Amino acid sequence: MIEVKLTNQAAQNIKQGYPLIMKDALVDSKQLKKEGTLFKIVDSSNNYLATAYYGIQNKGIGWVLSRNKKETIDASFFKEKITQALKKRENFYQNPETTAFRIFNSEGDGIGGVTIDYYAGYYLIDWYSEGIYAYRKDIYHVLETAQNYQGIYEKKRFDKQGKYIEQDDFVMGERAEFPLIIKENGMNYAVNLNDGAMTGIFLDQRNVRGLIRNKYAHKKLVLNTFSYTGAFSVAALYGGAKKTINVDLAKRSKVMTEEQFKVNELDYEAQEIRVMDVFNYFRYAKRHELEFDIVILDPPSFARSKKFTFSTAKDYPELISDTIAITKQNGVIVASTNNASFGMKKFKQLIDQGFKQSNVQYKILEEEYLPEDFKTNKNYPESNYLKVVFLEKL
Repeated sequence: MIEVKLTNQAAQNIKQGYPLIMKDALVDSKQLKKEGTLFKIVDSSNNYLATAYYGIQNKGIGWVLSRNKKETIDASFFKEKITQALKKRENFYQNPETTAFRIFNSEGDGIGGVTIDYYAGYYLIDWYSEGIYAYRKDIYHVLETAQNYQGIYEKKRFDKQGKYIEQDDFVMGERAEFPLIIKENGMNYAVNLNDGAMTGIFLDQRNVRGLIRNKYAHKKLVLNTFSYTGAFSVAALYGGAKKTINVDLAKRSKVMTEEQFKVNELDYEAQEIRVMDVFNYFRYAKRHELEFDIVILDPPSFARSKKFTFSTAKDYPELISDTIAITKQNGVIVASTNNASFGMKKFKQLIDQGFKQSNVQYKILEEEYLPEDFKTNKNYPESNYLKVVFLEKL
């Protein structure tokens, strides 16, 4: 196993528990050639710091796997890590009302670059680099013996250009029939594990959907922006919402949102589903003097339409300002972001800027982060990426 020397700053970060090895961390960047290679990290005095694997992912070139010089990284290592993670989610398997959840959350469970979700008998693995993909057989083997195993699907979120690879995502076991119906807090959701990068639901928003259903939606008019497949709207209608308006630029969103309503025996024809740019809808709503009791904002971190490029770090205040204009007095704005590049403090500052631009007062009702199955690493703040704030417009 080769030894790789880190710069002083990078070595200090690793000593403090940071698990990601950044691209500029190596003294000699030419040492590592083949992704998946295991290597020892040393500081400028050649002191051992950790054992890592080489895998190119966004800003990083690898992840720390162990800080024990004597630990062997082999099939037993992967089995132990995944088995521990499964034990931590034992209570989820026992809950018939929720049949989809995360069972392995990358660096939060000790192996960066890979996540594993459970969908009603099927395990879905997301691989974020060619490096971790080299250990796929060790991970497949563990999942074959996991609870309620029926089959394995995977998403390779990399190629030589760092783009998502379209492929048949089935790996082994029985093939699922799609749409596969999963449950979340007693609600039904249709998912597809073999059709592009996303499945039809973001499991990390489970608690937020629960709050909307149980606490906020009753008799309310709900605008769901960047609505994707309308998962928030399903929760709102379960909570007794008067009506939902769903807006998303993707053409597929209409059919997929209708499907989510149908699998819950909700009248999709009584709901509004619009395929259009959210910012154009804001202008339309303002022109027609429409106002909503609840507006849900869950934009992608970065999005591009024909006329506009949206970045949460830059454009969230404007999004808040546009939303305020069509929210009723004492209405609720559910502001969400999954941008890992900043924390809750910065997100609240972006929200505050939007309200100040509109010269409107507000109150924070509550905050949400990742649910408990999405384990995070306290030494890697980026792992706690989800930030949701419930706001009342005063």
